[in-house]
Amino acid sequence: MTEAATLVLEDGTSLTEVARLVLEDGTSLEGHVFGASVSFSGEVVFQTGMVGYPEALTDPSYCGQVLVLTYPLVGNYGVPDTTQLDQYGLPKWMESSKIWAGGLVVGEVCPEPSHWASVNTLHEWLLAEGVPGICGIDTRTLTKKIREHGSLLGKIVVKGEDPPMMDPNIINLVNRVSIKEMW
Repeated sequence: MTEAATLVLEDGTSLTEVARLVLEDGTSLEGHVFGASVSFSGEVVFQTGMVGYPEALTDPSYCGQVLVLTYPLVGNYGVPDTTQLDQYGLPKWMESSKIWAGGLVVGEVCPEPSHWASVNTLHEWLLAEGVPGICGIDTRTLTKKIREHGSLLGKIVVKGEDPPMMDPNIINLVNRVSIKEMW
């Protein structure tokens, strides 16, 4: 990545750290880290929605997966208060109380969100939850590859930490995401 590709977030963070998205078929795409600067390996899947990234990231069905969002700009309305609960004690603006996706891939991450309910940027939220994001990826081309091949195993590689390919389908994900006690 060139210096011109560096993105400065609202909090002053410069996205200069390079990361790679590596797929099981050998494809390697380079971008910038946002969120947590950690590596993650799992199944690479995509979502074509124009809105709803807080709901998608907190959806337990994305457990063990690297979520690719095809919409060109993600994070423009920030992240609402994740601790605000509804009348049933459930997160008001989310699908659950934590991010379940193991990683996030976007074309462009918005550095300055604008929404009345925003309390954090997408970068800050991913960082707080320990989830890596990678931006600067051509997500539409990546989506075409996944659509033609089917889901692929892949990994976000940061700081040379190169985890082995991990297939989340060999793990009991239902047990991992299910509640343990009735309330």
